[in-house]
Amino acid sequence: MDSINKRQPEHNMENLGGSEAAQKIKELAEKAEVCFFCTNIASGKPFNTRPMSAQKVDEQVNIWFLSAVDSHKNDELQQDPYVQLLFQGSSHTDFMTLWGTCSINRNKQKIDELWEPLVKVWFTEGKDDPRITVIRFAPEDGYYWDTKHGGMVAFAKMIAGAITGTTLDDSIEGNLKP
Repeated sequence: MDSINKRQPEHNMENLGGSEAAQKIKELAEKAEVCFFCTNIASGKPFNTRPMSAQKVDEQVNIWFLSAVDSHKNDELQQDPYVQLLFQGSSHTDFMTLWGTCSINRNKQKIDELWEPLVKVWFTEGKDDPRITVIRFAPEDGYYWDTKHGGMVAFAKMIAGAITGTTLDDSIEGNLKP
């Protein structure tokens, strides 16, 4: 039995490294806005997952979050800094998983840089709330699933493939190594 990838008439695998990987990580993380932030990765037990809003993706592809010093997440990161982030930018494309390490600090300048008014929901004393910490996620590895030509072309290829009984898939996927 042929796999879906063997029946694919177009190239659909592209591993990305260096600046290409960094560009794809930045693009997909910013498109998703929210990710699932998974901790206790190295424990061998089921990992803990919660939604988190990425505040910024910098030029070195570090992903920055604001978090409460007394949160379970911060406690878990003190025990195990390895984290998996899961992103979904839209319902049919823009998927990415990243694996890496986190560090926590209380850098006031970084808090000011990352601050948005909506964050006050969690930090009621504003930017000076003593509970705010900054989490820096540094990706080491990842994988993405995306479209080559955007959603409209992908949809058109799916319709054409369904009509003709041919695998016409506009997807592209591969490893990410920043």
